[in-house]
Amino acid sequence: MAYSAPDSKMNLSAGLASVGTAALLVALKAWALWQTEALSVAASLADSAVDLIISAGGLAAILYAAKPADDDHAFGHSSAEDLAALGQSVVILASALIIAISAIMRLIEPGAHVLRAQSAGIVVMVISACVTGALIWWQGRVARATGNKVVAADRLHYVGDLLPTLGAIAALWLSRTFGWGQIDSIVALIAAALMLMGAARIGLGAWNALMDRAAPDPVIEQIAEITRHWPGVRGFHDLKTRTAGAQIFVNLHIELDGDQTLEEAHEIGAALKRAILEAVPQADVIIHKDVWRG
Repeated sequence: MAYSAPDSKMNLSAGLASVGTAALLVALKAWALWQTEALSVAASLADSAVDLIISAGGLAAILYAAKPADDDHAFGHSSAEDLAALGQSVVILASALIIAISAIMRLIEPGAHVLRAQSAGIVVMVISACVTGALIWWQGRVARATGNKVVAADRLHYVGDLLPTLGAIAALWLSRTFGWGQIDSIVALIAAALMLMGAARIGLGAWNALMDRAAPDPVIEQIAEITRHWPGVRGFHDLKTRTAGAQIFVNLHIELDGDQTLEEAHEIGAALKRAILEAVPQADVIIHKDVWRG
């Protein structure tokens, strides 16, 4: 089942907003880094630069995944979301390691690194935090409405970006107020650790989907519960699910009374399918009808 037209428009709006926001943040933080030479700002800039690459790839994945099924892709193109999310996790991992190594090298250097133009840097980073917060709010709304994994993963990136931004603000303020230059590298290390955890979470989810992992247990139990109590269904078996992007593919065998007409059997199966789709809107449901043997 492909995304509805309203859901596709929401996904597209989130992708475009993400790319535009990332480009703005890169420009703002590049200027702040040039003015302050703060490694915490560099960490936040690197995170935003990664976000820009990821957001562009995510937008492409959203556009591709929205394509309807065709002769070569009978189950649609939603796995593109998982491929994009897996690629996102790899890029985040690499950037986090670079930031961590840079922070450690600065910490072991003799003498504290002196930051410059802290006030200007604080202003820029505050603006960046406000812009990022607005994007996170919109992406969260879209992800809840459509279930799109690329939007959800992109939102996690920006939540992760917001924390280093706030850390950079704190580092610049502490450096200006108390002359604590080394706090900058410590904040950068914390930001790198958060990025690593986010990369692991996103990558694992995408990997599981690409390996045809079953839907979450509560979803499977919800489908089973609907089927178990559906009028006319004497039993069911071989309930199988797999995920791809935001979609859940459901394959189900139901057992029906063999004395009823084909039309009656079809109506029971069709009504059950409608009920499952109402409970799990992004599902693609195939129901096989077997004769109940008692």
